Amino acid sequence: MELGLLYSAGKDSTLAALLLEEFYDVTLVTGHFGISDDWQHARETADALGFEFERLELDPDVAREAVDVMLEDGFPRNGIQRVHEHALERLAAEESGFDAVADGTRRDDRVPTISRAQAQSLEDRHGVDYISPLAGFGRGAVDRLVDANLAVTVGPSEEISRADYEAELRTLIAEREGPAAVGDVFPDHEQTYVTDVRR
Repeated sequence: MELGLLYSAGKDSTLAALLLEEFYDVTLVTGHFGISDDWQHARETADALGFEFERLELDPDVAREAVDVMLEDGFPRNGIQRVHEHALERLAAEESGFDAVADGTRRDDRVPTISRAQAQSLEDRHGVDYISPLAGFGRGAVDRLVDANLAVTVGPSEEISRADYEAELRTLIAEREGPAAVGDVFPDHEQTYVTDVRR
């Protein structure tokens, strides 16, 4: 069975891919708005891990809407959620050809999250299975598995180049409101970038 996994090259989505590869033909799929070429890092990591890789074009209007929401809210949560839901919808669309779609959301993630009702709706409307392989894992369990199995680079968000929605949304905010506005919306936090699997 063919499965498309939303992929950022971070530790969560990489661990999700490793858990799923036993049961599915996994393709790592990076959604992008065409704003930057940070997706190249995801392709490099996918190649290093031995997974197929695809890019998924997302609607730039959704990015602009997400930025509007984040600037109004003063925090990224609702904007990131909007983008993630859009990416899952695009990934699940019939033309993608996947039997199942997945993401790397964990049990204790505050954002993005997919409720049971949203998962059921996605499955019913698109005829795919939605899988969240880390839904039963908390951050501590994920961190221990990652430490034991993955080579990871860790650093501040603005210094770690990953193929996730945040990088492109940061760019849009900086273009619209200036670089200082990015720090007003996004709190300081660390990101991860997987470089290899420890075999």
